[in-house]
Amino acid sequence: MTPAPPQQGKPIPAVQEALLSWFDHSGRALPWRLGEEGARDPYRVWVAEILLQQTQVARGLVYYERFLTAFPSVQALAEAPIDAVLKAWEGCGYYARARNLHKAAGVMVTGGVPSTYAGWLALPGVGPYTAAAVSSLAFNEGRAVNDGNVRRVLARLYGERLPTEPWVQARADALLAQSRPGAFNEAVMDLGATICTPKAPRCEACPLAAWCEASASGEPTAFPAPKVRAAVRDVGAVAVLIGNGENAVLERRQGALLGGLMGLPSELREPDEAAAEALARLCTRLDATPGAMLGTVTHAMTHRRIVLDVYAANSAQARTPVQDAALSRLDHKALGLLEARRGSLFGVQDLV
Repeated sequence: MTPAPPQQGKPIPAVQEALLSWFDHSGRALPWRLGEEGARDPYRVWVAEILLQQTQVARGLVYYERFLTAFPSVQALAEAPIDAVLKAWEGCGYYARARNLHKAAGVMVTGGVPSTYAGWLALPGVGPYTAAAVSSLAFNEGRAVNDGNVRRVLARLYGERLPTEPWVQARADALLAQSRPGAFNEAVMDLGATICTPKAPRCEACPLAAWCEASASGEPTAFPAPKVRAAVRDVGAVAVLIGNGENAVLERRQGALLGGLMGLPSELREPDEAAAEALARLCTRLDATPGAMLGTVTHAMTHRRIVLDVYAANSAQARTPVQDAALSRLDHKALGLLEARRGSLFGVQDLV
């Protein structure tokens, strides 16, 4: 049961006014914020919110502009082949987001673009945060967002070291300025991203400093306490490069890890399995002859780190133009190994 948020002596109207005034002068100019409050393009807002879930804004701006250039409307996105969508998403990671964007665009072309929180929440890949963001930013619905920036700002404002998700949502709901819900949500997120940062908060520049219990304590970075992270687990695999950096044998990846993308043929290793055993199994499947080892590349994900041993190989299978395929960073790293070993490999005539 979500607890009712006590006011804890905070003058809510004054806090709202101070934060909105700061935002009107210091808010970030971002491309999806074009237009009047409550009348923004929901498609642009939606794409931005999905992309920025796992991507920092500075880097995300490049990906955002690239994606919007390729698919300027929900109709264009729905009509595009999934491979084109994945290619445009290349480098952003967490590719399930791109697949869900494509699915949701198809739903919207058929049933219309939602204008409410409930309507957005019903779409593939849209959770409570994204539904609240789009409905408030594009339609001015009174829904408070709850993300990492909001969690940190509210934990410090109220002096809560261990804020739970229900605690954060309850306080965000209580603090939301119903007259300008979209702007208020953006203000809290911008404050967390630019002023109330995790390691070096600039309390002297914060519009909420007069009411902030973490600032008053003298140790604002102690709020909230760091989350306990699950240990990162190494996942071993082997891959083969059949061809060269321009044309190579590629396969469609399956499963949750990098599902939907194209990539070098690969095989997961059991924890105690030697790379040679996995390589032999992979080459048998491909009717390929293994060659020299090109090297090892790694790719860190949220709770896993893929450790990929990459080998040259020879096979009669058809090659695919690499530049046309949507590849993960892991595969781009694997292909990059070729330059260091060019001219010294088994099957060198095929690798140069």
